[in-house]
Amino acid sequence: MIVQRVLSARDEGHAKAGTIFAGFLKILPVFMLVLPGIIAYALFRDQLAGKPDYAYPTLVLNLLPTGLVGLVMAALLAAVMGAMSSVFNSASTLVTLDFYKKLRPNASEAQLVNFGRVATGFMVVLGLMWVPFIHLISSQLYIYLQSVQAYISPPIASCFVLGILWTRLNGQGAISSLLSGFVLGAVRFVAELMAAQGTQFTGIMEWLVKMNFLHYAIFMFVVCSLVLVGVSLMTPAPDRRKLAGLTFATVDDKLEITPVNARKPAHETPTEHRINVIFSLALLATVIGLWIYFR
Repeated sequence: MIVQRVLSARDEGHAKAGTIFAGFLKILPVFMLVLPGIIAYALFRDQLAGKPDYAYPTLVLNLLPTGLVGLVMAALLAAVMGAMSSVFNSASTLVTLDFYKKLRPNASEAQLVNFGRVATGFMVVLGLMWVPFIHLISSQLYIYLQSVQAYISPPIASCFVLGILWTRLNGQGAISSLLSGFVLGAVRFVAELMAAQGTQFTGIMEWLVKMNFLHYAIFMFVVCSLVLVGVSLMTPAPDRRKLAGLTFATVDDKLEITPVNARKPAHETPTEHRINVIFSLALLATVIGLWIYFR
């Protein structure tokens, strides 16, 4: 009981600290993926000429002792297999529970499992069919992965960030923003594939295709945010009671409806607030510094 009270006294502060720590973890790919690639290019420039995706295996084969090469490659394959397994499992669960079960609420467990297996197999086949298109986006696998994320993430980020900051936003605005982001991302993606096949664009389409994918992600975020705010202002405001605990302005509303015998999360102490603000500024400065250095 004593330990529970000590832990509960830091609920809100620890939650914010955990979020900030997750932000620092997101910076690790710069040092785990980008910098090793730069080092590989500096050490083995001749071997990597025109073959940027060979940077990692080149480093492993040339710098590690013989006994560790097999261990590292086995760990790499295990990581890839684990990541793919989790993706297929999550996707099949999403399709099965959010679509199939909604259409057939009386489906048995065996039927749900069988449908999940079929969905997983379909997604594996779809993924294999998509492989030939990867090189059309970029000759570098890392840039391809980042560009695809840049076409998907901005509308989601816009809805999430603005949604927790402003209680006036509603579901109609969020749906409109997500659909707008889908259209913008799909148009850019298809246009990029067509340009790789030799299609010549002019005017605004040429500007759209030639824009760096990271800058296009910023453009999508701005447009999706404007759509989110505009549609929300033109439609009725959401019921504040439904926003309890979901936004910064209503985070305390949920505490008022907490049962008497339940433990209420403690507020952030002034010391924790200062520490969190300092680390938040440090995280922001780190991101901006890395962007300026590698731009």
